[in-house]
Amino acid sequence: METSGLETSGLNVHDVTETVRTFADFKEHECVLVASEPASGLHGVIAIHDRTLGPALGGCRMWTYATEAAALTDALRLSRKAALAGLPLGGGKAILIGDSKCDKTEPLFRAFGRFVEALQGRYITAEDVGTSVREMDWVAKETAHVTGSSQTGGNPSPMTALGVFLGMKIAARHRLGQETLQGRRVAVQGLGHVGYELCKLLHREGASLVVTDLDAAACARAAQELQADIAEPDEIYAVEADVFAPCALGAILRDETLPNLQCKIVAGSANNQLQTDRHGEALRKRGILYAPDYVINVGGLIYVAAEVLADSLGTDIEAAIHRALAALDEIFERAERENMATNRVADRIAGERLAKAKAASTAS
Repeated sequence: METSGLETSGLNVHDVTETVRTFADFKEHECVLVASEPASGLHGVIAIHDRTLGPALGGCRMWTYATEAAALTDALRLSRKAALAGLPLGGGKAILIGDSKCDKTEPLFRAFGRFVEALQGRYITAEDVGTSVREMDWVAKETAHVTGSSQTGGNPSPMTALGVFLGMKIAARHRLGQETLQGRRVAVQGLGHVGYELCKLLHREGASLVVTDLDAAACARAAQELQADIAEPDEIYAVEADVFAPCALGAILRDETLPNLQCKIVAGSANNQLQTDRHGEALRKRGILYAPDYVINVGGLIYVAAEVLADSLGTDIEAAIHRALAALDEIFERAERENMATNRVADRIAGERLAKAKAASTAS
């Protein structure tokens, strides 16, 4: 993607695409840009994976990364989400380095809006971890290439939770022999916007819950409203449950935690749940069915995509989520047939879909 002609509105923007080619998570991304503006405190990254299917759509995450390299790695990993959603959109992600509890200001997000606007529609942003509708309203003052503002669809969290719930039921059919979660025990890690909505759906289904969160008040609320049991944060991995649902931050499935798992299925909304690809293979060897995160948490993406694709996607968001989650059946069946970890199968299918689209584009 040509970046030399970007109108950056006074921002200090660097194209680091060639630099990040050495990163393990670089998958021939089209473009990775870093922008800063000392006056507003902006220090951000936009990664565009592949626009073969259409403009890149992905949320804006704000987090206190220890280094810029760590933020770049997260942007690379998170920007590869769209290929399995069945949408005419490419994958992208924005990262803002900062503390979402005290650094969120209108000048910072308006500077980020100018960063998005400089890409002239090649990337469309939305809310994610650490950002909300309020911040998308600020971004919208500088660019039209934003979804999830108060003037459009708003908070996508309920649709993300719905997608995870529906995907969890598909996983239950494959691993437990029944699609209903009634009477099943689900351990939920994280009671944020998505995690709590997921718990409500599971409770309504008749599942029993054990939950954890760093916020004791959130746990107490789940215990009172949803009859959930509470586990300490470091104990949730060892809870005996049919399903473990990571709904907080990523890289929680790693050498230190994997041996403790006492579940049959891992299915949750958190991005980048595997610390490395080999941890997907470790789950397979233990007989734990893993629903790849960037497939099962696609509901929020579809919800905000409806603002961009209203004519082609239609108004039935739940039906679109069901169609996208059909990819899980293909992944699970192919993983069993090929004796391969589900995360590797998901990556292969995404690559195959992009290659097919590129071939069709070339032929036309």
